[in-house]
Amino acid sequence: MNKVAIVTDSNSGITQDRGKELGIYVLPMPFFIDEELFFEDITLSQEQFYEKLGADSDISTSQPSPGNVMELWEKVLKDNDEIVCIPMSSALSSTCSTAMSIAAEYKDRVQVVDNQRISVTQEQSVYDAMKLRDQGMSAAQIKEVLEREKLQASIYITVDTLKYLKKGGRITPAAAAIGTVLNLKPVLQIQGDKLDAFAKVRGWKAAKKTMLNAIEKDLNERFAGVKDDMLLGMAYTCAKEEAQEWKREIMERFPGYEILEGPLSLSVACHIGSGSMAVTCMKRV
Repeated sequence: MNKVAIVTDSNSGITQDRGKELGIYVLPMPFFIDEELFFEDITLSQEQFYEKLGADSDISTSQPSPGNVMELWEKVLKDNDEIVCIPMSSALSSTCSTAMSIAAEYKDRVQVVDNQRISVTQEQSVYDAMKLRDQGMSAAQIKEVLEREKLQASIYITVDTLKYLKKGGRITPAAAAIGTVLNLKPVLQIQGDKLDAFAKVRGWKAAKKTMLNAIEKDLNERFAGVKDDMLLGMAYTCAKEEAQEWKREIMERFPGYEILEGPLSLSVACHIGSGSMAVTCMKRV
């Protein structure tokens, strides 16, 4: 039986230390801050990132260079026969398509999965891949299962400030100004390959209720047939105290569900700013 390794990127929220614990490999995402190159969780911590963001530094996301990708894969293939690579969603970055192009040079030894996940949903895909590998599946079989199940997840996000959505061109300056005055909180939705506006409400209390109602509807309607296989996730760019309060609210609304939690990746935080909260639901493979 071939020895299969799992590779993901730091958009999954899996840290380098956690990757070592799991026996998987995590490719750090690159960032340019005031024209200087940093790598998530290598030369750039969460604390340093938010400090720079708060200081209005010029921050832009990038994708791992082909050279960095190949360097990691070559290292992994020295001790493994195959790789299952699980990058962030192709709809949110060209990282996935670049990896697929590079994988062509490795014939069938590297299988790049485009299952359109990010943050804790991407993290769950890593755990699913590990489980399937331990059941004896090949890299190609794991890719097939993960891509078949890719739409079995939802993410809802609310931002604390409209500043970064305006900066990224997702809303107009006029809309941002009006929204700030009226304390409007946009609820964004990621399902499959789309990041869409889901709702616009006034204040955090209404935003949280809207997200929880959306998850409940998904569980009872969209995922009704697989409800017993679902778990929840929560992610955030807010303070840990606020995050734990958000987790308590989710647990009270959905008792008995397992919750996967972690900070949102810096690639997401760059576009929505600090203070954001997200809730997800996803099916275990």
